[in-house]
Amino acid sequence: MKNLTSRSIEDEAALRSALAEAEILTTLLVTTHLSGDTSLLEKAAPHIDGAWDYMQSLPDELRAEIIDRLVQTLQHLDVTGDFPPREPPRALMQEMMTLATGQEVPEEYQPLVVEELGLAETDTRRLQWRTRPSEQRLEDHKVLVIGAGLSGICAAVRLQEAGIPYEIVEKNDDIGGTWLENDYPDCGVDTANHIYSYSFKPKADWSRYFSKRDEILNYILETVRDYGIRDHIRFGVEVESMAWDEASARWQSRLRHRDGRTSLHDSRFVITAVGILNRPAYPDIAGLDDFRGAKFHTAEWDHEVELAGKRVAMIGTGASGMQAGPAIAGKVRHLSIFQRSPHWAGYNPLYHKTVSEGQMWALANVPLFAEWQRFLMFWASSDGFHSTLKMDPDWPQPDISLNRENHAMREMLVNYIKEQLNGDEELIRKCVPSYPPYGKRMLRDNNWYKTVLRGNVDLIDTAISRVVPEGVETSDGVTHAADVLILATGFNATRVLWPLEVAGRGERQLSDQWAGEDPRAYLGIAAPNFPNLFMTLGPNTGLAHGGSAIFHIECQVKYILQAMRETIERDQASVEVRQDVHDRYNDRVDEACKNMVWSHPGVNSWYKNDKNRVTITSPWRLVDYWALTRRFDPAEYTFTPRKSPEQSQLVSAERSSSDD
Repeated sequence: MKNLTSRSIEDEAALRSALAEAEILTTLLVTTHLSGDTSLLEKAAPHIDGAWDYMQSLPDELRAEIIDRLVQTLQHLDVTGDFPPREPPRALMQEMMTLATGQEVPEEYQPLVVEELGLAETDTRRLQWRTRPSEQRLEDHKVLVIGAGLSGICAAVRLQEAGIPYEIVEKNDDIGGTWLENDYPDCGVDTANHIYSYSFKPKADWSRYFSKRDEILNYILETVRDYGIRDHIRFGVEVESMAWDEASARWQSRLRHRDGRTSLHDSRFVITAVGILNRPAYPDIAGLDDFRGAKFHTAEWDHEVELAGKRVAMIGTGASGMQAGPAIAGKVRHLSIFQRSPHWAGYNPLYHKTVSEGQMWALANVPLFAEWQRFLMFWASSDGFHSTLKMDPDWPQPDISLNRENHAMREMLVNYIKEQLNGDEELIRKCVPSYPPYGKRMLRDNNWYKTVLRGNVDLIDTAISRVVPEGVETSDGVTHAADVLILATGFNATRVLWPLEVAGRGERQLSDQWAGEDPRAYLGIAAPNFPNLFMTLGPNTGLAHGGSAIFHIECQVKYILQAMRETIERDQASVEVRQDVHDRYNDRVDEACKNMVWSHPGVNSWYKNDKNRVTITSPWRLVDYWALTRRFDPAEYTFTPRKSPEQSQLVSAERSSSDD
């Protein structure tokens, strides 16, 4: 903290200039933390309505007073060296979080926030050995990580810190996962970047609050470079199948290489880091192959196809369509957008905004500025809406909303849509969903409503009957001519781990245990009958009420490494979740989901499987899932001792005999 303090006050004019541009709520929190004085926070509280900086209305004189106090505090600390602890006293921290967000932040969030912001003396998400294993034992517990996207890289960083040997196999030719594969126009994140980033690698110089694909991909590549991970990755290699070998208590994975070769990979543990938005879903529409023009999925965008002056048909109005559509509407001759059902899309003033130079300077140079900025972004996008997504059985309008707060949100969104569409009744009918807010993925308005108002854009909600060589035919008999067909139809999200074949104990197939599209796992991480296999972003861990997927990934990776530590330190061969623990947890998940908006009868989404069960989204608040994964409980698992070489040979001989 001393180095940052000295650097920040080297040029007082530069410091003041930066703070004049920087977010005042973050400046206020830093001032309070460093000084321990809450008087300015109390004075500002009546002017704060939320954690987003645009939700404050502090008078200019109060803003100036806050900046003056921070400059004076930094100068004082540089002289005295009397720095406060990184983790504030509990009472002070509670007051800071509550007053600076304009909301009551429950005390249960304090340890989560300390961990997420890195305020503790040590990184509590980094594995700490209780008894350091020998190198030989560590080598015997090598890990195979499947996928080099955000989850796989997070796992690699933590495995590397712990000294556990690992190898990553990646089907693509480079790093990035979904951020490598998806490069359609205007592809970007709808979670604020200052939380859509690893807690162990904050980035001060995000150019935007909601960055586009290239900047996110570069961030992932920087992480790989900084931690020296690339040498652990085998590119152009896909895991076709995995089989648990009982004799050795190890996973045998069949790999298919880009040149068609196959090979076997042996590992003690496997972490799947394949994501859920990685296999494009193609619509089951008659005649799709008959289209005579160019045709591609948004996840496989063909940049060789020139769209300028062309008639383009785009099927789908979800996240990809809502980003790509506005990006191409201005260059095409005509854009026909085919919509099955509308999505809710909210407005955020920061969505298209770049981060000011002063804000970036403060994030890089002012002590604790990046940490408290992360808190504000975390809380603004966190659990605040969770209670509004629960069904009130006594609510009189259950078809369109869930409760009083959810209905107020609906009215706000409807008013916004009407305003954006200039009162066009036909477009309003097409764009206002009939289901409650958050029933499907809540999207950010990427100038979507202004796009459908354009003279060269048609929003068509008549059902598609078939694709014909010259375009798309709808059920009313109209053929919509097109030169290019774009499929913005999402991903096969409900088919978790598909097409990977996994055989566990007794050659039990994971796909059979999951009955196709009914995946279940304890904490979304572990499944009975599949020892030493751990999942990231597994069943019922998708976030649909708020938060960042990276938060869940970090929670899961921390838990997985604790499970590995328990196995390695005990010198055990395998660890497997108990069936009763798994079943009780999934009963709780199902019961919780029944009362959430995603189970609403008016909602048809990829959050649910073909049995209408919610399999993708997590019903828990972030703080709940953090608590569930905070500490690995060995009592919930079964451990199998390692066999001696003689025992392993005997089991292998018995298996060979039975195979004969």
